[in-house]
Amino acid sequence: MTLEDSASKELKWWAVPGQFLRQELLPVLTNLRLAIALLLLIAIFSSTGTVIEQGQSPAFYQANYPEHPALFGFLTWKVIQVVGLDHVYRTWWFLALLILFGTSLTACSFTRQLPALKAAQRWKYYEEPRQFQKLALSAELDTGSLDSLSQILQKRRYKIFPDQEKENLLYARKGIVGRIGPIIVHIGIVAILIGGIWGAMTGFLAQEMVASGDTFQVTNIVDAGPLAAPIPKDWSVRVNRFWIDYTPSGGIDQFYSDMSVLNKQGKEIDHKKIFVNEPLRYHGITFYQTDWGIAGVRVQFNNSPVFQLPMALLNTNGQGRIWGTWVPTKPDLSEGVSLLAKDLQGMVLIYDPTGKLVDTVRAGMSTQVNGVKLKILDIIGSTGLQIKADPGIPIVYSGFGLLMLGVVMSYFSHSQIWALQKGDRLYVGGKTNRAQVAFEQEVLEILDRLSSQPKGEEKEAAIEV
Repeated sequence: MTLEDSASKELKWWAVPGQFLRQELLPVLTNLRLAIALLLLIAIFSSTGTVIEQGQSPAFYQANYPEHPALFGFLTWKVIQVVGLDHVYRTWWFLALLILFGTSLTACSFTRQLPALKAAQRWKYYEEPRQFQKLALSAELDTGSLDSLSQILQKRRYKIFPDQEKENLLYARKGIVGRIGPIIVHIGIVAILIGGIWGAMTGFLAQEMVASGDTFQVTNIVDAGPLAAPIPKDWSVRVNRFWIDYTPSGGIDQFYSDMSVLNKQGKEIDHKKIFVNEPLRYHGITFYQTDWGIAGVRVQFNNSPVFQLPMALLNTNGQGRIWGTWVPTKPDLSEGVSLLAKDLQGMVLIYDPTGKLVDTVRAGMSTQVNGVKLKILDIIGSTGLQIKADPGIPIVYSGFGLLMLGVVMSYFSHSQIWALQKGDRLYVGGKTNRAQVAFEQEVLEILDRLSSQPKGEEKEAAIEV
């Protein structure tokens, strides 16, 4: 064996992976049916993540998705937690689908879209009349000239490419941006996928229930990616006030939280009133108004100091939300009453230990209970906040922008026109990749203008040019 033979074999051995990628893997990745199947799977699992509550506690899924009876006969809390349907967007298999779909689009762009764009940028002149016969539209005229045709095409925003060596040849095109559009669409979709993956890996989701007037830091993380950055501890958030606007019928119209961001010294560095669909954003973390509750009640006995007692959400078996607390009326805690409230409108129900309704009072009013004057000063609300950090959002938004731009660009037709002047005969032909009817009308209008020009005018136009 010669040295050349051994080098050739070594070269062939190193070429095997490349040949496998080109001949076996690329045809699979660029298969349209694979891309459609992946897109459908992503859509199905995304909808699953929308329907099934994400990031809840195991007890929540055990209560809402019991084994007997199982939802749809198979969907139980065990299936949800084993498969990862409680955090769909961060499961390895969902991220793998996104990566595979993005790889398929990228491979399609390099193997199909980019070569199509390069082919559209290349052209050759037609030097023989028979070459025009293979075009979708072609005509032979005994009037008109290349100069007059050039003027007509320029007015219709065609870019002219005359032959520098032969003055009887012409090529014109417009709408090359339509060939770029699909590539931009693919780039936009891939950017959306990258942003989604990056957000799933580095973001986090937290939930906090904060009483009006309290200051807090984000601590109650319910879901976080494996690469999520530590939550900043050099600032905190204060809920200055929480309140609810009610409709005349007593229903909730909107609930609000007036919030301040504080630095380590307690100085306000940002401030905003938030409500549903109007969150507070600070340092990449977004605070959404999602829920409300009753944190406590402020009471006074006779002329005593003001006491703030916490209220807890009671189990009503789905009959509505009611908060309650127990208030002692004797120093030794031997007697007391229960206070119940269902909203922040100030109505408080007072029950004795036997469950009998003693009185109904509003905030600011007082009543006699067990020989004690009990005054209800205020009901303290609490705001339910969903706190989210998603570093991938800017990438996703940029991807959607590119996607919309690419879709608009794709609507432009790539139209091409060739012309040949041979003696007193003018050969004109063209083709387009879309909007065939509109292109036919345009070519007919161009031919009509050329045919309507007397030969004398053509010569004058040629002399002027």
